[in-house]
Amino acid sequence: MALPPSGRQVRLSAYGQEIVVVEVGGGLRSYQVDGHDIVDPYDESEMCSGGRGQLLAPWPNRLDGGCFEWRGRVLQTALTEVGAGNAIHGLVRWSNWSLPDATPQPWGPQTPPDTVTVTHRLHPQPGWPWTLDLRVTYRLVAGRGLEVRTSATNVSVEDCPIGLGWHPYLRAMAPHVDECRLRLPAASFYRADERGIPREKAAVDGTDMDFRNGQQIGPARLDVAFTDLIRDHDGRARVVLEGPAGGPVEVWMDSTYTHVMVFTGDSLSDPARRRRGVAIEPMTGAADLLNNGDGLRVLEPGAMLEAVWGIDPYGAAEEG
Repeated sequence: MALPPSGRQVRLSAYGQEIVVVEVGGGLRSYQVDGHDIVDPYDESEMCSGGRGQLLAPWPNRLDGGCFEWRGRVLQTALTEVGAGNAIHGLVRWSNWSLPDATPQPWGPQTPPDTVTVTHRLHPQPGWPWTLDLRVTYRLVAGRGLEVRTSATNVSVEDCPIGLGWHPYLRAMAPHVDECRLRLPAASFYRADERGIPREKAAVDGTDMDFRNGQQIGPARLDVAFTDLIRDHDGRARVVLEGPAGGPVEVWMDSTYTHVMVFTGDSLSDPARRRRGVAIEPMTGAADLLNNGDGLRVLEPGAMLEAVWGIDPYGAAEEG
C-alpha cells in the first residue's frame, strides 16, 4: 500500500476545528476552523515544502557553515541549505516519528479537546553526538484554538546544547500579504548577512521593523528575526495578523520562546506561494545559537526543556 510523502496521517476534529498531523517530522500539515484554512496547508499527495508546520530541533533557523564548537570539540553537521552553505532548521523535520491514533479521554462531565502526541528519539550522528527524546502534544481547545506543547529530554551521558523552533505559516486573509496588517510586540530585531546569519541586534525604534502598534506589511520583504518580546499579563507574547478578508489571527508563545522569525515567503521555490502567507516562527533563541549563544539552552543528563505556543483564530484581543 502506497503511503503519502508525509507518511501516516492523523486527523483530529473538535469544536469546529480540525488538524492533520503527519508522521514525517511529526509536523502540522493543516489546521482549519469551520472549514477555513488558518495555516497554509500542503496536500496529502505532496511533500512538505518551505518548512510548513515543521518542528525545528535541536536548533532553529540557520547554523553557520553547519559547524560549531562545543567544549573543545569542533562539530560539523551536514549542509542542508547548500546554496548558502548552512545547516538549516535542525535534524528532525524529515525523520520518522511515532504517531499514535488520537484518543480523547473523559474529563469530568465533559469531553476535553482532542489531543494527539507524537514522539521521536534523535540519535547521535555526524556533527551531533547527543541523544534527545522529543515529544509534541497538539491540543484543540474550545473557543481558543490550537495549543502545541514541545519537550526535549537529554538522555545522553553529557550536557547537551539545544534550541527549539516551529515554522507555521498563517494564511494571508487577502490575495497577498501586502494587504495584511501585522502586530508584533518586539523591541529588537537582527540585521543578517546575505546568508541569513545574524550579525547585529538593533532596536526597532525609528525603523521600518517597528510593528509594535501594528502596521500594514505593504511591499516589505520580511525574513527577519525579532527579540525582546513584550509580554501580556499571562506571560505570553502575541503576534497578530489581520487582513481585509478576515482575522485577526494570533500566534502566541510562552516565555520559553524568546525570539520570533517573520517570513513573507519571497524566496519560496514555488512562485504561487510567495507572499500568500506569513511564517511566524516561535524560537527559543536566535539563528546560529550554537555559535553565538544567543538563547542557547544547555540540558544536563536527564533534564528537559519544555515550551508551548499556539494559534488563536477567534479574534485576538488587544492585551497589554
